[in-house]
Amino acid sequence: MDTDLINEISERAILVGVNTGAETDFDARMEELEKLAEACQIETVGVLTQNLSEIHRSLYVGSGKVEEIKEAANALNIDIIIFYDTLSPAQLRNLQRDIGKPVMDRTALILDIFERRAESSDAKLQVETAKLQYLLPRLVGMHDALTRQGGTSGSMSSRGAGEKKLELDRRKINQRLTFLRRELKEVALDRELKRKKRMTSQIPLVSLVGYTNAGKSTILNAMIDTYMKDDEKKVLEKDMLFATLDTTLRRIETGNNHDFLLSDTVGFIHHLPHALIKAFHSTLEEVKNADLLLHVVDFSDDQHQEHIKDTMTTLNELGAAHIPMITIYNKADKCMTDIPFQMDENRIYMSAKTRAGLSILVDMISDKIFAEYIEVDLLIPYSDGSVASHFMENAEVLKREYLENGINLLVRCHKADKEKYALYVKVLHE
Repeated sequence: MDTDLINEISERAILVGVNTGAETDFDARMEELEKLAEACQIETVGVLTQNLSEIHRSLYVGSGKVEEIKEAANALNIDIIIFYDTLSPAQLRNLQRDIGKPVMDRTALILDIFERRAESSDAKLQVETAKLQYLLPRLVGMHDALTRQGGTSGSMSSRGAGEKKLELDRRKINQRLTFLRRELKEVALDRELKRKKRMTSQIPLVSLVGYTNAGKSTILNAMIDTYMKDDEKKVLEKDMLFATLDTTLRRIETGNNHDFLLSDTVGFIHHLPHALIKAFHSTLEEVKNADLLLHVVDFSDDQHQEHIKDTMTTLNELGAAHIPMITIYNKADKCMTDIPFQMDENRIYMSAKTRAGLSILVDMISDKIFAEYIEVDLLIPYSDGSVASHFMENAEVLKREYLENGINLLVRCHKADKEKYALYVKVLHE
């Protein structure tokens, strides 16, 4: 466990999982569950697993294992039992009754983490919506988990407008959900207006995607540090699952008017709860509307191939798998003495933390997003100074000459600008 969290630990837990053979990396998934608990300031005291051909319909595990869990929980003074798979309302209720301790599943744990991390009003609306949708059919079974001792300022027992009173009933939750959905529609509309405004500027949008804790925020900060030199624009980066949640958008000024917008949003994870994908739909639209995706992979993680598959699955669900992509094998310095850097136009090995390979990555991004740019020779009359200003601000000026009848500009600009200002085109070099 991260030593920085020892003084922050608020609860002790036993993790429980069933191995049906459906997942070849079951042990790794249980280790990830422990990291999720750690991110929620919960200390894992023990791990209990069971091999079954299928999940027990009413208890998740066998009745004998339930008794074993109960005995271990009492002996180790456990605060809560965390189950790997999403529990049905009946399973949650039965386990709560038979074990006599608060029970939660992986989905509730992730929702709890999201609630702690959400800072913007948009993210808070999205998280609360997802949590209430999850809570609604499980209200009875969640009673003890919602009131478990030791909750901190971000726990399910102390935050969330729909959860502060245990007397919550379905009617009140549905009323709250109606309000939240209305608010989220306004959020989605606002985001769409901003997207349309951004599209008119013709500044390419590049989106960071990837498994949680792969290093997306570190790459964003490296770009800010190198090209913006503004520490106030940086975001939190920490070696922890879902350390950051809110969407961040920064304009990266690399020079020669080859600026691009770089966005970072919530990281993906194996079986990301559907309620979260649905609630964060407007946020994740940033990914769907990107001109280029930067798929960040933690190359030092033994499970990075599985993480790649999980990320691609989520991108498919979002309808974003068709977008051009550069795969960044980050943290290569942890397992390679001689980093090879760029392998081809779509792959690079690098270390965002040490900045090794960062300039190469930026060149790769430019080659991708400015592929639609062409060289254009323009003659712009002095009376149309606004046109000249447009190209000086939005294109790469290769030559500028002041002639008797106007300004001669040789620029690299987007094809759309060439078509829009065809009247001024002198010579086109394809």
